[in-house]
Amino acid sequence: MSTLKTLTHPITRLSGVAAVAATLAVTAIANPATAADRVRWQMAMSFPSTLKALADTAPWMAEQVNAMSGGTMTLQVFEPGKLVKGTEVFDAVSQGKLDSGYVWAGYEIGKLPASVLFGGQPFGLTPWEMAAFMLENGGQQMMEELYEPHNVMPILCGIVSPEAAGWFTFPLENLDQVQGLRIRFAGMGGQVLQKMGAEVTVLPASELFDALDKGVIDATEFSMPTVDEQLGFYKVAKFYHLPGWHQQSTSQYLYVNLDKWNGLDETQQTILRTACTAGVAKSIARAEGLQGAVLNTFTEEHDVTAVRLPEDILMELQAKTDEVMAEFSAKDEGFARVWGAMKAFQQEHQAWRDLGYMPNDWATRVSGQ
Repeated sequence: MSTLKTLTHPITRLSGVAAVAATLAVTAIANPATAADRVRWQMAMSFPSTLKALADTAPWMAEQVNAMSGGTMTLQVFEPGKLVKGTEVFDAVSQGKLDSGYVWAGYEIGKLPASVLFGGQPFGLTPWEMAAFMLENGGQQMMEELYEPHNVMPILCGIVSPEAAGWFTFPLENLDQVQGLRIRFAGMGGQVLQKMGAEVTVLPASELFDALDKGVIDATEFSMPTVDEQLGFYKVAKFYHLPGWHQQSTSQYLYVNLDKWNGLDETQQTILRTACTAGVAKSIARAEGLQGAVLNTFTEEHDVTAVRLPEDILMELQAKTDEVMAEFSAKDEGFARVWGAMKAFQQEHQAWRDLGYMPNDWATRVSGQ
């Protein structure tokens, strides 16, 4: 088991990022690049930038790159479908058809099974744990090694809050209700639910509202409260289930064509890494800062009931998750290596997580006295 490295206080880290950014910007302005040195890249998105917290970090990050470089580096943001579909960004960057993309890691699971672990894991790492694993405990280096044969440089560039466990047309109260449950569920969580007897389907976001409204499905998961609010699920399903066991954090990355990356000088590479580190801090802060107010709006203004999944259901989900992870690990060495490293870090960090912070419900307990 690896030794947990000391994490710099978030404010100190952000201050460091700002200082580096300022230095880089001054350097760029003092040494204006020639036309040959200028970077003008296309950056395709996997989610629309209009989705609050989930995808609006990308344009912000692109602005920081432009500012830090003194205008010599430009990432032109393209919404999903403008150049390629969101699910096709990895292939386009790998093949050199695109310079870069800002995406959720996992769409490439067929070619790179471990990719989905970097996007989010069932019963996995929280946003701050994921940041620690990637930036301080070797996760970034491990990901770069796995992606190199695919001609892609991946850079952690955003982490957001847990997804919800889903919108249901009825409250999920016992295990028997999972059998035959018609639910839209993406990623590895869908495979876990299939093992429990659910009828899992994958529908695009644009079809989910109508599918719920017409009774085609009983439930759907999609994202955090801010995103789910924009999609209007609260109008047709009144039971919002938590916690998001299948994805305790969602991570996004700047994918850069490796040949393009190798063509950058050290300063340009540092600008991109620094902007993405700032993007991680920005996205965590923005996502955490917005969810509470929206969740309160659901329950106080839209007659939505927030349902905590019963412990017996969570325990069965955990057991089936262990089976799915073991099956994937047995089939793919890279998956096994990444999952093993993540679990080792999670276990190492557990004592601090349990003892270092106040209980999550402490404020509620105190106010209820």
